Amino acid sequence: MAFSYSKWKLHRTVDRSPPEQPYPGVSILKPLTGVDPNLFSNLETFFTLDYPTYEVLFCVENEHDPAVMLANSLLHKYPHIEARLFVGGMCVGVNPKINNMQPAYLAAKYPLILISDAGIRMREDTLIDMVKHMREDVAIVHQMPFVCDAEGFAAVYEKVFFGTAQARMYLGADFLGINCHVGMSSMIRRCALEETGGLAAFGDYLAEDYFMAKAVVARGWRMRVASLPALQNSGTRSVGALQARLTRWARLRIAMVPTTTLLEPLSECMPLGAGAAWAAGQLFGAEPLPFFLVHVLVWFLSDWLILRSVQNGSPPFTKVQFLLGWVWSECCAPFVLAAALLNPEISWRTRCYRLDWGGRAHELKPKLKF
Repeated sequence: MAFSYSKWKLHRTVDRSPPEQPYPGVSILKPLTGVDPNLFSNLETFFTLDYPTYEVLFCVENEHDPAVMLANSLLHKYPHIEARLFVGGMCVGVNPKINNMQPAYLAAKYPLILISDAGIRMREDTLIDMVKHMREDVAIVHQMPFVCDAEGFAAVYEKVFFGTAQARMYLGADFLGINCHVGMSSMIRRCALEETGGLAAFGDYLAEDYFMAKAVVARGWRMRVASLPALQNSGTRSVGALQARLTRWARLRIAMVPTTTLLEPLSECMPLGAGAAWAAGQLFGAEPLPFFLVHVLVWFLSDWLILRSVQNGSPPFTKVQFLLGWVWSECCAPFVLAAALLNPEISWRTRCYRLDWGGRAHELKPKLKF
């Protein structure tokens, strides 16, 4: 289902012909914390967008953050682009990202708000693609998470995960009308967000993107996935960092949707294959090992096809590298979920949180060391 939907949904040619009505203005919120080797080039892509009316609003929590100097250098390099820097944030909850963006959100002057994480790299036609999906009854247009090409096993692992397991879940959920909103690159109508109380209304949730979409859809609006995926382009990649990130996401899902603990293992290749092989042996007398190996082979080939579809061509690594990355990703998935269940505390940069059932977050005070 996800593969068929990806062939229809993703990588459509963006129509750049002049519209009948002028494109609405877009305010781009860019929350920044720290710098990495790719940050400057990532942010620079927001100054070269093929779109007539937009503004870039940088948000930095601390005036001593090195991202301040980098943002100012881009403001001086592209004086013809509307861009401003907001430093200091505004405390409206426990979510540091919301606190960081709140002053810029209040100052944004256009009817469409694009929330875009620091590590996102934009194609010049991405904004047009997202705006064209913003129909009259649509309030949120979001990009499916994916990654830029890079070298090394960590990059292979990252691309395999986002191009297979994450893509299956994201595309399948969108096709079935299930809330799959990930806010790393998401456009929302300001009027729809104001109906829910504005950005500050989600300051007590770490997964503000999920609850934002839930609140907006509950008021009769629709969501759509853009045809161009969101290209994450972090300058520092490691297997451990990605697994820590996936574990944090799993903890959020468990708190928000507790049925995750029962249903999520059934969406993974290895647990599902083992259970199906045992059931086939009990019910039909089939040999469990051959059944399991055929299951894994078919799953592997299907994942290769969906990765090519999301990549819109051949991935930048060999089939052997894909095999290694795929085996690692699939074998680690049950352990990531187990780690999330065993330790519900969420570490995010220098802060720690605990979630109530339903997703509301509480910041934990740092433990004193003696």
